[in-house]
Amino acid sequence: MSGMRKLFLTLSFVGCCFFSSLYAQDAVQQQQDYKLGLGLRLSTAAPTLSNSVSVKYMMPTGNALEGLISFGTRFGLGGLFELHRPLNATPGLKWFYGAGAYVGFQDGNTYLGPTGVVGLDYKFDKIPLNLSLDWKPELDIIPKINFVPDAFALSARFTLQ
Repeated sequence: MSGMRKLFLTLSFVGCCFFSSLYAQDAVQQQQDYKLGLGLRLSTAAPTLSNSVSVKYMMPTGNALEGLISFGTRFGLGGLFELHRPLNATPGLKWFYGAGAYVGFQDGNTYLGPTGVVGLDYKFDKIPLNLSLDWKPELDIIPKINFVPDAFALSARFTLQ
């Protein structure tokens, strides 16, 4: 696949994710359970963003930005935009989905591509702890096309209001 075609596909994917997230936002702001969470994401070893330090910022809309620094099989950096939606059955429990991108480095190779995420997010009421369980598949565009579907993780974060 040519370099221009890879770039076009990557930019198209990121653009579609961005515009669909703008369209999907609710007009009414949702209540957020915390503003900032800092902790660890423990994952399967296959993805670039495997075991990571996770920083999640909850925006006033109830959506989130998450940054990941991975020290797993390869060093990686990634960012995700996540849309959080409440599950009315349990206070503090939300489901979320989103998309982002990552870059990783291992043995002189650079890995780059888009990633998606879907999962559950729970903020404990009485203690400053947030737990997330998610699936975050990755699509390596560089150095070669490679889909990495086995990317399940558990995150635990200390939260700040």
